[in-house]
Amino acid sequence: MARLQGKRTLITGGTSGIGLETAKQFLSEGARVIVTGIHPDSLANAKAELGSEVLVLQADSASIAAQQKLAQSVQAHYGQLDVAFLNAGVSVWLPIEEWTENMFDHSFNINVKGPYFLIQALLPTFADPAAVVLNTSINAHVGAIRSSVYAATKAALLNMSKTLSSELLGRGIRVNAVSPGPVDTPLYDKLGIPEAYREQVNKDITASIPSGRFGTPEEVAKAVLYLASDESRWTVGSEIIVDGGRTLNA
Repeated sequence: MARLQGKRTLITGGTSGIGLETAKQFLSEGARVIVTGIHPDSLANAKAELGSEVLVLQADSASIAAQQKLAQSVQAHYGQLDVAFLNAGVSVWLPIEEWTENMFDHSFNINVKGPYFLIQALLPTFADPAAVVLNTSINAHVGAIRSSVYAATKAALLNMSKTLSSELLGRGIRVNAVSPGPVDTPLYDKLGIPEAYREQVNKDITASIPSGRFGTPEEVAKAVLYLASDESRWTVGSEIIVDGGRTLNA
């Protein structure tokens, strides 16, 4: 069954990790796909993996101008948009003493401001009905040390899945969220953990997950696929937590 047959979809941060895997699953379910990224290497890799039918665009989530340009490109390519998976994000974990104003603003610009103004810019393009899925995080619920700024950005994004649902449902736009727990993706590699401590950190994280392992991009993408499809048409302003039970004891 092609659950997204003919649906016009956009995946930000779609050139690696959860975004790239979601793009593959969308394609296998009959969707048309646009993905965005920022780094030339990952853009080239996505083009090679996803094929010539997928439009791969460079777009900086921290830039409102770039988000507005992206919305224009989506409209020019599709006319209307059925599904948006807003997945682009940055994960920086530091103790409070090490944060600067510029670093703080950069995290909020990418994780909160960019997605918010992309939705705004896409409003004229969304079909009726349309589905928006926000990639948040269990850190919106869990008080992990060193995660103060990252967790705050994800809590803000998660709240948008509710407030924007209330505001946009009358236009036929459903907004929902997927909140992954620890997932083995390139984003995890960017957390700045010294290689010498990586094995111990892996063990500590795994020990906190009742299922006993990290999640996979494929497992998160399955939840996104459900929220993007018509199967979830009565699911509004909701959150699907995909975390191997990590939040059971939070």
